[in-house]
Amino acid sequence: MQRLQQRLHESQWWTPGQLRVAQFRQLKTLLRHAASVVPFYRERLMQAGFRAGMVLDEEAWSRLPVLTRAELQAQGEKLRANVLPARHGRTHEIRTSGSTGQPVRIRSSDLAQTWFRAIGLREALWQGRDFSGRFAIIRKLDRTDEALPPDGDQAPRWGDQSTYPFSTGPAFRLSLMASVRQQADWLLRRDPHYLLTYPSNLAALAGHCRDAGIRPASLRQVLSIAELLPPETRALVREVWGVPIADVYSCKEIGYLALQCPLHEDRFHVQSETVLLEVVDEAGRLCAPGEVGRVVATPLFNFAMPLLRYAIGDYAQFGEACSCGRGLPVLARVQGRVRNMMIGPDGARYWPSFGSRRFRELAPVRQHQFVQKSFERLEARFTVERPLTPEEEQALRAHIQTKLPIPFQIDFVYLEEIPVSAAGKLENFMSEVAPPPAA
Repeated sequence: MQRLQQRLHESQWWTPGQLRVAQFRQLKTLLRHAASVVPFYRERLMQAGFRAGMVLDEEAWSRLPVLTRAELQAQGEKLRANVLPARHGRTHEIRTSGSTGQPVRIRSSDLAQTWFRAIGLREALWQGRDFSGRFAIIRKLDRTDEALPPDGDQAPRWGDQSTYPFSTGPAFRLSLMASVRQQADWLLRRDPHYLLTYPSNLAALAGHCRDAGIRPASLRQVLSIAELLPPETRALVREVWGVPIADVYSCKEIGYLALQCPLHEDRFHVQSETVLLEVVDEAGRLCAPGEVGRVVATPLFNFAMPLLRYAIGDYAQFGEACSCGRGLPVLARVQGRVRNMMIGPDGARYWPSFGSRRFRELAPVRQHQFVQKSFERLEARFTVERPLTPEEEQALRAHIQTKLPIPFQIDFVYLEEIPVSAAGKLENFMSEVAPPPAA
């Protein structure tokens, strides 16, 4: 791990050109392996014009069709390598949560997991965490009988020796089966220095602490994972707890994709040493900085089940080079899944924004979720502290209308609790509308 961290420390300062050369060198090895021992890619690479000894450049790479989630599900066995290089170690199965209703199974290797742990440690180092501190985790766990409230469970270290090859403070876990009140009580008792959880849970937890006038005394930083982090949640955590959030962009199939810049919380550096990440338009062409497109990613070290140009289902946009000096590409914005994009009658996609920072100024709203039901109708789901007055509803509806890119009829729906996905995540916006057919 120490050698990998030294490599990562050096490569973060490489120029974009140096990073690209290193990526394509590794990519060429991966392609040779895939063409040789992965049944699915023998045919796909041949059809795309890939031949042994050919020059691999941007133009040639772009000819390879994007791998869709549907293909990954249908061709799962054919995507697995028949043989794995000896130094890559054993293989392991990774199952996605299926929050989209499309769970998949991925094979990974010891080597790929070693790189995953190395990027995880890089994230902690970038964010300047004190490894002697107490680390708390509130998340959905694989087993429903572990880390249950009110006490959760405890480990003497943050993680295993291979991830943290030095002493660390203790780690505490609590299942997401705990209510928000139970989570708050648990936090006060454990009094961690660091907290890891999902943004949606974080918003509910910080909101409860604000209303109850409580704060974990030792908390220094929150690490948010697995969901999009709304700006208002970042602002809420600063307001209530007085601490920053370190956000991570990742997906279960591949691992870490981008980490929050240590100096700029609104910028994310692609982890180019381990993943080739592209943002492409609907035709598969690379997008320019500032242009919104689909995220297509290729993990560079998973030879057990190569995923070449895999469309993870997110939309994002690249930004300009970062003033921190790192040569790693910058993601200026990540929107999330296709279903998290608002769709207009003409098929145009929009970043949804509802001005939620002001909701509590206008009405006693605890949680919210918006669902696009049609091109004309938007359903606003709320949990509230008390029934809203007609004046509050009118003010809230008028405020939301001013933030929408296209006009909608807004229907308010009040719930005791906004449901989360099978993965324990809450999405602030979902579209149930299919794009109109092309003319």
